[in-house]
Amino acid sequence: MSRNAKIAAGGVAAGLILLIWLPWWAALLIVLGVPTAAYLMLDPSQRRRLRRVSRREIGR
Repeated sequence: MSRNAKIAAGGVAAGLILLIWLPWWAALLIVLGVPTAAYLMLDPSQRRRLRRVSRREIGR
């Protein structure tokens, strides 16, 4: 299993656990809010680099 697949599986598992323990709207807020907050905390140069890498992998 690749590294990205492990991360995706962990994210799905965490999302399911959150849906069981919390109301659906709170789980959705956490699942969407954490990655958004992490992206906004990056410097502009880091955001450009992340977008560039993401585009390059899409065109693989």
